[in-house]
Amino acid sequence: MSTTSNGTGTAGTDQRRNPGIALLVIVLCQFMVGLDATVVNIALPDIRADLDFSLTGLAWVSSSYTLAFGGLLLLGGRIGDILGRRRVFIAGLVLFAIASLLGGLADSSNMLLVWRVVQGIGAAMAAPNSLALIGNNFEPGPEMNKAYGAVAGSYAASLAVGLLVGGLLTGQVSWRWVMFINVPFAVLVLVLAPLFVKEADKHPGKFDVTGTVLSGAFMVALVYGLLHAASDGWGNAETLVPIAASVVLLIAFLLVESKAAQPVMPLQLFTSRNRSGGYFALIGLVATMAAMNFFVSQFLQDGLDFSPLNTGLVFLPMAVCILGAGAQAAKLLGKVGAKPVILGGSALICAGMVWLSRLSGDTTYLSGVLGPILLFGVGSGLAMTAVSATVLSDVSGKHAGSAASVLEVMQWIGFTLGISILSTVFGSVARDSAAENPGDAKHALVDGLSAAFTASIAFVVISVVIAMVAIKKTPPAPPAEEPAPEAEAAV
Repeated sequence: MSTTSNGTGTAGTDQRRNPGIALLVIVLCQFMVGLDATVVNIALPDIRADLDFSLTGLAWVSSSYTLAFGGLLLLGGRIGDILGRRRVFIAGLVLFAIASLLGGLADSSNMLLVWRVVQGIGAAMAAPNSLALIGNNFEPGPEMNKAYGAVAGSYAASLAVGLLVGGLLTGQVSWRWVMFINVPFAVLVLVLAPLFVKEADKHPGKFDVTGTVLSGAFMVALVYGLLHAASDGWGNAETLVPIAASVVLLIAFLLVESKAAQPVMPLQLFTSRNRSGGYFALIGLVATMAAMNFFVSQFLQDGLDFSPLNTGLVFLPMAVCILGAGAQAAKLLGKVGAKPVILGGSALICAGMVWLSRLSGDTTYLSGVLGPILLFGVGSGLAMTAVSATVLSDVSGKHAGSAASVLEVMQWIGFTLGISILSTVFGSVARDSAAENPGDAKHALVDGLSAAFTASIAFVVISVVIAMVAIKKTPPAPPAEEPAPEAEAAV
């Protein structure tokens, strides 16, 4: 494989040149990370009964993973830049697989929470480095665009497939299999990665300890506050104090990074209009995606009496549309550029959410759900692929891990932001509706969901405005690789 400006060098030249298998490895990693964000949720009632969780403690089965993953993403990418992305990617997967196995074997609530944290740490090491490895294993142009499409599509599809897998495993086998399911995927990746995934050149340097601590504290405070807002609203100290603290920590982090010789998040990543626009547009797109999955599943189960398994099956057409549209987006990027693809995809997402906002007590799956999720699937596949390519295609090799980490951070912020804000909208409207229509639970549910879907349109509109203003039609050519300065000695 020829050398590219995305960091491809001499490292790992004994790897076999098979882009298909290399892509499979990267896609499986992103799929596992997305799957784990949703697959556990359906199993929560069974986990509570088996391990004697309290109602408040049960929320930490999801939150412990979320906080560890989000808090360590920037560090995971920076470690990969310094020590080798494939090496850190593999180490993270080993940790993730072991934690998944032992979490499935946990015999107490505390042990399950410990292994969920370890899962999050492993995912924070593996996910950003798998994305960064695209630049080292695929030629710029159609091949790389195809890789971005597959990765973006696999992550988006996994959020939907997780509902199906969680319902199937919990209902037919045991909740423990929502943890065990990660192990065979991880083993397959660990076998294939050393053979077919090319290592990136290392960029020796020092770890930005202060920046790492501040970035981790910022993400933990922000995600904790947003998760608490989703369950208890915004008008309490447990929500407002962490979010206020996250603002202070973010300011401190940016000040430190602006002066750091080797920052954990190089601020020059944001000097590109394309990349900055892609990052912030991504927040709105993922927020809308999270809300769509979360609230549509509620309507199907609580409004239409679908079983968890049937609810998961409903999302399969959307997953197929995401993957198919992602493949088409990869072809379109080379012809029309990223901006029209992002705008076209966002328009389809917006149309789907407008349709969902018209829910009523008479809405059925065929009349009011199937059409919107198909529109949403095609739109997400187009927009997410184009945004990923915009963010990662023009970054120099030594910052590829950091750029991928920030992309993952933006996805995670969007996910939690969408759930927290729209859950508040849903809860407020549903409570008011229940007070006006006592005894009519479905009426309150539909009113709340309709309001949440209507509010979600704002996220899409914000993403569209950002894309129109900030992103150019054609991404700039990748920059030449910068030689590592002598001062950047090995740790």
